[in-house]
Amino acid sequence: MSSRRRGAVAVLLAGAVAGGAVTLTACGSGEAAAASREPERLALPAPTGAHAVGRDSLHLVDMDRRDPWVPKAGARELMVSMYYPAYHPARKASRAPAPYMSTEGARAFLKEMKLELPAEVLGSTRTHTYEGAKARHGKFPLVVLSPGFRTPGATLTGLAEDLTSRGYVVAVVDHAYEAAGVAFPGRGILPCTACGKVGPTTFGPAAKGRAKDLRFVLDRLVGRKSPWKHADLIDKSRVGTGGHSLGGAAAAATMAEDPRVRAGVNMDGPFVDSGDKSGLSGRPFLMMGTEADHSPGGEDASWDATWKRLEGWKRWLTLSGADHFAFTDLAPLAGQLGEDDPEGLPGRRAAEITRDYAGAFFDEQLRHRHTPLFDGPSKANPEVIFQHGPR
Repeated sequence: MSSRRRGAVAVLLAGAVAGGAVTLTACGSGEAAAASREPERLALPAPTGAHAVGRDSLHLVDMDRRDPWVPKAGARELMVSMYYPAYHPARKASRAPAPYMSTEGARAFLKEMKLELPAEVLGSTRTHTYEGAKARHGKFPLVVLSPGFRTPGATLTGLAEDLTSRGYVVAVVDHAYEAAGVAFPGRGILPCTACGKVGPTTFGPAAKGRAKDLRFVLDRLVGRKSPWKHADLIDKSRVGTGGHSLGGAAAAATMAEDPRVRAGVNMDGPFVDSGDKSGLSGRPFLMMGTEADHSPGGEDASWDATWKRLEGWKRWLTLSGADHFAFTDLAPLAGQLGEDDPEGLPGRRAAEITRDYAGAFFDEQLRHRHTPLFDGPSKANPEVIFQHGPR
């Protein structure tokens, strides 16, 4: 992992990797100060598109598979947050945006990370999503997103909201027992049983297991008799996938096995099966990573191996000064808490770059809308380094 890690994000990453006890002292703040200060009101960056954002929740159960982490729990369960283009609420409507996390879920997440931060800070974070909002008419591309290991799908809310506002249906998948803070019907908030069990020798199987999850989600969303009431919004011929860290590895593994996926994004995750059987060679793929960890010749050799075998449209971008969580909501939220690294990439910029480049990629590949962002480096985005690509 990168040696440059930003404030609250650094704490979360330290907990995710090492599993050790961490507090806001690691951010330069004392425990007493953390306990005495009032919870701060945070907000996700505003979406840039024209559509309002609606959201439904789906509980999916794959009866053909037992849960790999807790076999005695029975069939594999997934929670899917379905974001869809919606009509803007009436000005006089009193409906409030959907919560970022429940306070209980935030408490479980922070406890798992051993982070001394009031749960209300995450629980009260403002989103731009409205539960059950009236859906727009039309057909929209589908993007399926998978979060990083140990982090709930909520940490990709900002990206999901922005893509949805631009005219996408977005499915953010929570994988049972692989994160803290996610509630399942009849089970409550499940523990992160997999935490501490994923390492160099088990990362590949974990990513492939997630790929099975994502393919099952696709089966349910684009197959006959979809359980989602707005399934007619999905253009089945335009499907993309993406993810962060383990989720990025899973997105690539899903695309390699599933011809329904036309384009994919891996945000700072290793690749599995990056050799001749990668299965990605003919379809467009975007690789976005940290400069320290995912530059050519870096520690993660899977990026170099995969790059050589990608024969379709491809870009390899690294973000100067970014840490591992720069591609998630944790970056801009940490920035709002005053925890930006003065020498690193500010959380606000990390969110803008992730949003702009991921959105432009799917626009270009699923909607055939050319963008100059991928023509090469630009003065507007000096933090984005093109590896091997246009210069």
